[in-house]
Amino acid sequence: MAADRTTSARDSEQAIAAALQRYRVMANVVGVLLILLICVAVPMKYLADIREPVVVLGTAHGWLYALFFLSAVDLALRAKWSLRGAALTILAGTVPFLSFYAERNATRKTRAGEPV
Repeated sequence: MAADRTTSARDSEQAIAAALQRYRVMANVVGVLLILLICVAVPMKYLADIREPVVVLGTAHGWLYALFFLSAVDLALRAKWSLRGAALTILAGTVPFLSFYAERNATRKTRAGEPV
């Protein structure tokens, strides 16, 4: 009886909406940090020999990617995404600009009740 209540509460629309919101925030934060890292910090490192931005942004992106990964897995389990869809969405967080497309696609499909 308690297992039924836990399962239904975990997969409720409110739980999925909350997981989707966490995923969207983390996808955007990780996407912005990755763009800053690749487009600003790395050129600064190699063109001007300024290494600090790579260290700071690289470390921040790495730790926050771990949180992005957990939020994406949480959403994938709650919304019952396919393994392929979950893997592709998670991997999109490692490609500059692609994370924004993957986030919009996952949001649209999750809100429509379609599997990703």
